[in-house]
Amino acid sequence: MLTITDNAATAVKDLAGRTTGTETGGLRIATTEADRSNFEVTVIPAPEADDQVVENDGAQVFLERIAAEVLADKRLDATTDTEGAVRFSILNAA
Repeated sequence: MLTITDNAATAVKDLAGRTTGTETGGLRIATTEADRSNFEVTVIPAPEADDQVVENDGAQVFLERIAAEVLADKRLDATTDTEGAVRFSILNAA
């Protein structure tokens, strides 16, 4: 199962809170129709019915079925630059 680093959890909670205004919001990762290795990332107020929900310290990431399979052995990490922009990365599990 995808794991969420503490840095990513902080970023997801901040983005979801600012974007959705709810405590149930999170980051949704889905594969694109054309390619299972490309992902579409959106912030949504609640998971879709089939989504797998991964949590860390109150942060929620919603994984569409195929994305959950592809990312099963990965970690979601995040960095913030000096201007406050967040960049998410998919890393191999430690």
